[in-house]
Amino acid sequence: MTRESKSEKRITQKVRVVFFATDNFHKFKEARKLLKKTVTMGMLRVKGPEIQSNSLIEIAKNSALETFNRCCLPIVVEDAGLFIDELNGFPGPYAAYTYKTIGNKGLIQLMKNSKSKKAQFKSVVAYLDSTTKDPAIFEGEAEGEITNSESIECTRSGFGFDPIFSPFGSIKTFAQMSIEEKNNFSHRAKAFSKFAKWYRNNK
Repeated sequence: MTRESKSEKRITQKVRVVFFATDNFHKFKEARKLLKKTVTMGMLRVKGPEIQSNSLIEIAKNSALETFNRCCLPIVVEDAGLFIDELNGFPGPYAAYTYKTIGNKGLIQLMKNSKSKKAQFKSVVAYLDSTTKDPAIFEGEAEGEITNSESIECTRSGFGFDPIFSPFGSIKTFAQMSIEEKNNFSHRAKAFSKFAKWYRNNK
C-alpha cells in the first residue's frame, strides 16, 4: 500500500456521515450547525410515513424504521410537538397540521381567554443504522409561553409556531433569534445534543 493510499484510508475512516431525513430545511440547518463537530450531516428528502399517535416517541421510532428500510443509510429523524397547558396539551404531536389549518393567529385566538400561556415545545430524535437493532431515542424540551401576538421582526431561521413562542429566560420569540441563539434554548437542540454525546461515545 502506498503512502498516499494509507493517508486516504485514514481520512476516510475519520469521516462520519449521518442523513437527516426531513423536508424542512430550517430543521436541517439547526441540526447541522449543532452537530458540525460530531458528524457530517446530509439532508435526505425521503422520510417514512408518520403514524397517527399521541406519542412523539412512537412516531419518531416508526419513521426511523420505515426510512432506514427504504434507504439503508445511517438515518436520523426528528418529530416535535407544541403542548399548551390551558388547551390540555393541544396541539401536541399534531402541531404541523394545526399550523397548516389555523396558523399562528388561529392559535392565539384559541388562547385569548386563557389565564395561563404556559407551553412546552418537545422534540424526539431517533437514530438508526445497520449496527443498531432498534432506533436510539433522544428527547428535548423547551418551556416557555405563547405570546399575545405574532412577532413581526423574524429572522430567516424562524418557522412554524416560532413567532408566538417565547422560551423562559428570553424576551425574544424563537423566530426573533438567530440559529445560535435558538440552539441555546430549543427542544430540538437539547435532543440533538444528547444524540451527539451518545454518538461520540458509541460510534
